[in-house]
Amino acid sequence: MILAIPTETRPGERRVALVPEIAQKLVAQGWDVVVQSGAGDEATFTDQAFTDAGARIAPDAASTVNGAAVIVKVNAPTAEEAAGYPDGVLVLSFLQAAQSVEALKVLAAKQATAVSFDLLPRISRAQSMDALSSQATVSGYRAGLLAAESLAKFFPMFMTAAGTVPPAKVLVMGVGVAGLQAIATARRLGAKVSAYDVRAAAKEEAESLGATFVDLGVTAEGTGGYARELTPEELAEQQKALASVVSSSDVVITTAAVPGRKAPILVTAQMVDDMGPGAIVIDMAADGGGNCEVTEAGKTVVRGNASVIGMTNPPAGMPTHASFLYSRNVQNLLELFSNEGALDPDWADEVVIGTTVLKDGEATNAAAAEVLGMTYTPITPPPVEEPAAEITEEA
Repeated sequence: MILAIPTETRPGERRVALVPEIAQKLVAQGWDVVVQSGAGDEATFTDQAFTDAGARIAPDAASTVNGAAVIVKVNAPTAEEAAGYPDGVLVLSFLQAAQSVEALKVLAAKQATAVSFDLLPRISRAQSMDALSSQATVSGYRAGLLAAESLAKFFPMFMTAAGTVPPAKVLVMGVGVAGLQAIATARRLGAKVSAYDVRAAAKEEAESLGATFVDLGVTAEGTGGYARELTPEELAEQQKALASVVSSSDVVITTAAVPGRKAPILVTAQMVDDMGPGAIVIDMAADGGGNCEVTEAGKTVVRGNASVIGMTNPPAGMPTHASFLYSRNVQNLLELFSNEGALDPDWADEVVIGTTVLKDGEATNAAAAEVLGMTYTPITPPPVEEPAAEITEEA
């Protein structure tokens, strides 16, 4: 069966969904891996490397997906791309249903199965498949480096003959995977780091990396390890308490996101106005609307004494390792949907059920069904066959 890897079409995207090392393993399992020519160039993986791994190279997108049983992408396909996919195909990607409505409608009409990494259950055995976390690791690292490069001051303390330079004060808002990596990176570079999160459980994690946890008395524990959305009253209380912490920071790195919703505003325009000369805000949530009130995705906004940098698609800036990590996630999740190079989903598996948006064209995720205007058809695990009772002869 053909497993197709088309070139990513999102502007600025440099990742590829599969790297040669993992392609070789999938070929050994029986897959016919087809990669669009040039798909891995930006991530430093050449066509020759894929060929050496046993994959086939196709000249364009149409010939890449022709006859495919599985199509793997990093970003969701556009509606135009989905229109060229085979009927009944399985598409594996970051689909973000609310942002891919038209493409999913096209796939539904083709009776396709759509599987999305952003719906992966947060359970221990799914960690090796967790592409959200693997890509957030890259994002957090890049945010720390960008902050150090953009700040007109040293990150570490320097004691020189000309005097002592104090360390930069960095505040990381949102202590998820990306936030933890941003903390670790800023600490390695010598900054004095503080961290804030509405989840009380984040305190121990932040402190384990050497950050000082900022406790504002506002908590919002959600399900699955995520934060819930704050009420308007809680948000106002949070912003009031954060004002002094933000204004005294040289760098603020924001990472907060609520699944399926616009990113919450943590840094108001007034907070930015109150920041000191040369201060910067690195907004990692710019693609989701931004955590800072003045953020513009992909731009640097100068306001008062400070600059606000809206990072877009951060993992694409480090495509080699981002692609490698994503590719490993693909391999591990695909194992639950296949057997020896053929599609054979385990529809009793909670990971398979949880990540599936469409099954044979039917909406199997409640939130996706709502935004698509389709009937919600949950996946029903097949019945477990009871072992036959043994028949014994009495003496």
